[in-house]
Amino acid sequence: MNVTFEHCDYENPLHLTALVDLLNHYMTDPMGDASPLKKIQQLKLVDGLANHPSSLVMFVLSDGEIVGLTVCFINFSTFNVKPYLYIHDLIVYANFRNKGLGKAIMEKLIEISTECDYCKITLEVREDNFQAQGLYYNLGFEECTPTMLFWTKKI
Repeated sequence: MNVTFEHCDYENPLHLTALVDLLNHYMTDPMGDASPLKKIQQLKLVDGLANHPSSLVMFVLSDGEIVGLTVCFINFSTFNVKPYLYIHDLIVYANFRNKGLGKAIMEKLIEISTECDYCKITLEVREDNFQAQGLYYNLGFEECTPTMLFWTKKI
């Protein structure tokens, strides 16, 4: 299996289709627990990511076929006075899971973060997503000390 990476090219129809397909795949997965994006949401998604000043959207390819996606944002740590990478989504098609592709994506993001001199990488993981937690733990990620809670208010 030959694993490569491509940054999303918002002018490439293949990339746009893969972006929406992978996000819908993730959203309808038990870990996503959501409905797929409607057409207007798909257009807003592409426009929003393409125009967001700190987005990093990258595909993972297996033997030239797009099989995974990560959506990240570059944030800034006031405590460390440096930028950091926030992993918002990490998706691999179900039939390509357990082949090391999630690990390959994470290793690529660690490489990018090191090259860019980011101070850290952050992510969220569901409490019941033990497979993802195992991957992150094996790559050196751990719960924050003190433990942080992710809160939200929907608007």
